Amino acid sequence: MDETVTPEAASRLRRADTTTRPAAEVPLDAESFARLTGGILASVSQVIDGKPEAVQSALIALLAEGHLLIEDVPGVGKTMLARALAATIDADVRRIQFTPDLLPGDITGVSVFNPVQRQFEFTPGAVFAHIVIADEINRSSPKTQSSLLEAMEERQVTVDGRTHVLPSPFLVVATQNPFEMEGTYALPEAQRDRFLLRISMGYPDAAAEALMLRQRDAVNPLDAIAPVVSARQVTAMIAWARGVHVAPALEEYVVALAQATRSHPDIRLGASPRATLQLVRAAKVRAALDGRSYVIPDDITALLAPVFAHRLIANRSAAGGKAGAAVVTDALERIAASVRVPLAARP
Repeated sequence: MDETVTPEAASRLRRADTTTRPAAEVPLDAESFARLTGGILASVSQVIDGKPEAVQSALIALLAEGHLLIEDVPGVGKTMLARALAATIDADVRRIQFTPDLLPGDITGVSVFNPVQRQFEFTPGAVFAHIVIADEINRSSPKTQSSLLEAMEERQVTVDGRTHVLPSPFLVVATQNPFEMEGTYALPEAQRDRFLLRISMGYPDAAAEALMLRQRDAVNPLDAIAPVVSARQVTAMIAWARGVHVAPALEEYVVALAQATRSHPDIRLGASPRATLQLVRAAKVRAALDGRSYVIPDDITALLAPVFAHRLIANRSAAGGKAGAAVVTDALERIAASVRVPLAARP
């Protein structure tokens, strides 16, 4: 039978289509890029005290057209960071609370039979938004988690043989507790590989925590955040960062780093080709945020662990009583120190 779209769903899909227009419609130069990114960083930093690296990582994930995984213990501000970033952008934002009873159709959408029209009507799920906050993603089953695979990689959703394009820009910000905690499932390797960055918030320092006690007793800092950029401006910023120059020697450096992870004796599963591509994209954004039109080796090394570590799996024989994450971290440090760093990076 034919499949139609409900009026509400059609409105959302049309809104998604309008966001895919070329970024050239929004004039952008280096000064505008710096002003817009500075506004985002300043707004989010009002909520996330004393965590400039985490705030910058969230912006890098957005402008590199990747996705962000925030992994840490409960109560350190993972969801607050995701909500603060979403609040700075005038765009569609959806939050999905992942629970054991969450179904794939709740995320992607479902086709429902209309007995009056005698047709199936597609109702978009929560993934049809510019920014999707996947809260505690590892509390749902692997079957439900896998419903995000196509959306995160191909920016589209296929339901009952029909493909529906997602809006642009599209960012998934997922939070999760360490998998050793009660009631959690480890993310499949294929899904971890689709996250550009994995970061940890960490506990705030004493001064930031004391300031939080004074300021947040009666006021929610998220209420003070207003959008500073539009979805179309974000698209233009993505295009601007994509134009940052990467010297061929640096591209070879990234490939050498990835190949070293694949042959390292302590690592069973090395970095994928997707990881090398995303490392270069993230390095371009980091360079643009620093006001440069070219990538330098420091951009690569600074992002190596956040981009690579969550994709690697350590050999059990190499653990020697250490956690797999510690083995991967040690291996990445040795790899970064052993691979020759190119000297030339300017265009």
